[in-house]
Amino acid sequence: MHALDVLEIVGAVTILIAFAAAQAGRLQQRTVTYQLLNLLGSGVLATIAAVQLSWGFLLLEGSWAVISLLGLINLRSRSLGHVS
Repeated sequence: MHALDVLEIVGAVTILIAFAAAQAGRLQQRTVTYQLLNLLGSGVLATIAAVQLSWGFLLLEGSWAVISLLGLINLRSRSLGHVS
């Protein structure tokens, strides 16, 4: 197993932890923790997909990362008292 394989597994597990915790009712989706776990995991996977020129995977993970980033921005705006 190569370092890239380990990194890919870590990225996937990060996303799966957030998803499983939300499904189990242990983590709300509209939280910084949930969005950050998704952003980190999908960002890692999107970067790997870009390096490997895996366009479908890049579309999926890149979109996931952007949506998670927007979720974090929205949460930040709300915590500062700005309603978007």
